[in-house]
Amino acid sequence: PTTPPTSPPPAGSLPRHFVTGYWQNFDNPAKEIKLAAVPSTYDLIAVAFADATSTPGAVSFGIDPGLSASVGGYTDAQFKADVATLHSRGKKVVISVGGEKGSVSVNDPAAATNFADSVHSLMQTYGFDGVDIDLENGLNPAAMGQALRSLRAKVGPSLIITMAPQTIDMQNPAGSYFKLALDIKDILTVVHTQFYNSGAMLGCDNNAAYGQGSVNFIVALTCIQLEAGLRPDQVAIGLPATTSAAGGGYVSPAVVNQAMDCLARGTNCGSFRPPRTYPGLRGAMTWSINWDVTAGNGWANAVSPHVHALP
Repeated sequence: PTTPPTSPPPAGSLPRHFVTGYWQNFDNPAKEIKLAAVPSTYDLIAVAFADATSTPGAVSFGIDPGLSASVGGYTDAQFKADVATLHSRGKKVVISVGGEKGSVSVNDPAAATNFADSVHSLMQTYGFDGVDIDLENGLNPAAMGQALRSLRAKVGPSLIITMAPQTIDMQNPAGSYFKLALDIKDILTVVHTQFYNSGAMLGCDNNAAYGQGSVNFIVALTCIQLEAGLRPDQVAIGLPATTSAAGGGYVSPAVVNQAMDCLARGTNCGSFRPPRTYPGLRGAMTWSINWDVTAGNGWANAVSPHVHALP
């Protein structure tokens, strides 16, 4: 059986199926690039990351000095111009909040207001189209839900809200991240769970722990979200671009495509088969654009055409 058709995305927003990649605003072994150099294979670019400030819940952003030095100089003004350039190419750009080392905390109504006000300010300053919630050190669904609803009230229906939870965060609808996603389902764009850096996890069949780095792991865990309340157009799969991009969980682009085929079409499945097909599945995300560029763009070059050919 197939799920009912999903309501189409709003006109002028993201494509029916799209590819998300993170752009690194820091210096590490991956190749540093200016924002305008992001390959055209990416539809949504998440800028990693906003910085916490001394005001609870508030965030700021500026070009990292190490990155600027690596690319021969990069000012905030040039970055803003690059956001506009990506917009001219039909791309969307969001500011990501959190990350492995992020310390943004939104735990009460005052912090929620500060978060919404500061993100809105960054959107006005830089031209961001929305926000990506990538908090890996705890999340308060009530306070963050308030923050995102407040931001939506300021921006309107064009606001893009994405989330990048870890696998443990999306095992159960009662968990904080999953609860947030369901609480804001009416304004949520997409959840692209990180199917990497993970221990073995239960799938939606609830009778086996699947190990990361396999088509079964990706499909069985994605199935939980699809069967527990999120619409298919709100679900995407997140994988590392290269073996260097994550501590574990890398699969080849062919396996990424296989997992999407299994979920959207019921073909190319491993031993695990979901209970139905989800043709509205939104697409795929990778960490990171920089790692993909470092390795010759093999991830997006293989995955992007497949995503856009989904039913």
